[in-house]
Amino acid sequence: MTHPSSRLAVLGAGHVGSTLARVAAEAGLDVSIAASGDPTEIALITQVLAPGAEPRWAADAVHDADVVVLAIPLHRFPAFDPALVAGKIVVDAMNYWPPIDGVQEMFDDDRYGSSEIVARRLARSIVVKAFNHIGYHELESERRPPGAPDRRGLGVAGDDPAAVAAVAAIVERIGYDVIAMDSLRAGRAFEPGGPVFGASLSRDQFAMAVRPTATV
Repeated sequence: MTHPSSRLAVLGAGHVGSTLARVAAEAGLDVSIAASGDPTEIALITQVLAPGAEPRWAADAVHDADVVVLAIPLHRFPAFDPALVAGKIVVDAMNYWPPIDGVQEMFDDDRYGSSEIVARRLARSIVVKAFNHIGYHELESERRPPGAPDRRGLGVAGDDPAAVAAVAAIVERIGYDVIAMDSLRAGRAFEPGGPVFGASLSRDQFAMAVRPTATV
């Protein structure tokens, strides 16, 4: 496994974003977190929910990052500026789940998975799908050291092998085994209604559930 990128920017300071920032910081990564406005507005939230992460303006956080995690509410994505993350590896941690969030016109297209739609809009970025199929509570509580018998598997999907490897290294460092999928299209298995969404599975169990495009 390649050495994980050391600088992570998390865009979104809600439950998912703050949890991701916290576990990444606890794993020793250099983490910035940003919301849509002034970083002073999330300073207290960050101090309480993501100690070790630095609240910053989004543009500054992204500029200095090796990997950017997009953890904003999905309904805000149509207004998201693609130029902000141009040239970056972007981890799509969002979900399209109409029974919970309502129908979103941009994502209401059965021909594509939600991350494929994200990637079409973020055409100058390299989009990788990860972290969307595990609840934020479990993301923190189910971390385990390498080799632990109950270490959980998490999927990482993307079209660019180097970007998938970079994100996989971060997932491993946080405390999970990685099942790499060779395309964003294959990452549809991670989405609501898919075979691994919300399921706590070992690496082998996960790979079996999403065969034949998974590698461990």
